[in-house]
Amino acid sequence: MNFHGSLARAACAAVLLAACALSVAQEYPTKPLRFIAPNLPGGPTDILARLLGQKLSESFGQPVIIENRAGAGGNIGTELAAKAAPDGYTLVTGNNATFGANPTLYKRLGFDPIKDFTPVIFVATQPNILVVHPSLPVRNVKELIALARAKPGQLNYAGSGVGAAAHLAAELFKNLTGTKIEHISYKSAGPALIDLIAGQTQLMFATALSVTPHIKANRVRALAVTTAKRSRLYPELPTVAEAGVPGFEASTWHGVLVPAGTPPAIVERLNSEMNKALQMPDVRERLASLGAEIVGGSSKEFAEHIRREIPKWAKVVKAIDVHLD
Repeated sequence: MNFHGSLARAACAAVLLAACALSVAQEYPTKPLRFIAPNLPGGPTDILARLLGQKLSESFGQPVIIENRAGAGGNIGTELAAKAAPDGYTLVTGNNATFGANPTLYKRLGFDPIKDFTPVIFVATQPNILVVHPSLPVRNVKELIALARAKPGQLNYAGSGVGAAAHLAAELFKNLTGTKIEHISYKSAGPALIDLIAGQTQLMFATALSVTPHIKANRVRALAVTTAKRSRLYPELPTVAEAGVPGFEASTWHGVLVPAGTPPAIVERLNSEMNKALQMPDVRERLASLGAEIVGGSSKEFAEHIRREIPKWAKVVKAIDVHLD
């Protein structure tokens, strides 16, 4: 076969593949979808899956079954999704734990966050808020850093469990500021916040959803938000970075992924439908009630975000030398 004949065959093959991919995307889906939420019902991850699942069901004309598979910081449900067929019928929610800190935090991980998944869409971020007890004589982040440096080891912060977002955010803060602040670990965010309000601890990186009522009631004092940019929900609060800690970002984020190998045309179809859903008034209102800010965008943009998150949290986890089974 001559060179030109080979080119012609290759061109025909490419056209056929493109036509097949388009046909698959147009026919998809032809059966119910499974949407894995690797956390307990009622939390932000579960709510997000149900909210987007409902919109996908309405758009596709197929049921979207929400499957809660909690355990090991979200790793159990995520591993289940990694082993599913890459046909577009299994989706999973991912966040800053499963696709950020967990790859370094856990000694044994049953999935590779990069190789085993294709990101679909970066859904939203939830700002955490650096709050202190009102008795602490600080009004901003710089004053907190100065006090912590003047009293090394004498201040403590409440955390919602070893390796949880509040714990890692505080350790990142310590790492970047060179301060020594002691960690008081709790089983969950609720008891941690109660003790902060009672003055048993001095500060905490708390989720906006949990701490906002206490800020309004002056039970705690808000100093800054942990996102890279100021929050539209809390425009009066500076970011930790602009308040004196360059490079700090420790927001809670959520996205949707599918098993690696899922046809690109289906990934794009899912991305398109979810971007449309994120613009719907009822979806925007529900996410806003959780203190979440919508992101959206392309699959590629979400993939790039994940690739930045893993090494960032690896540095923090290695610095505090904490590992979980």
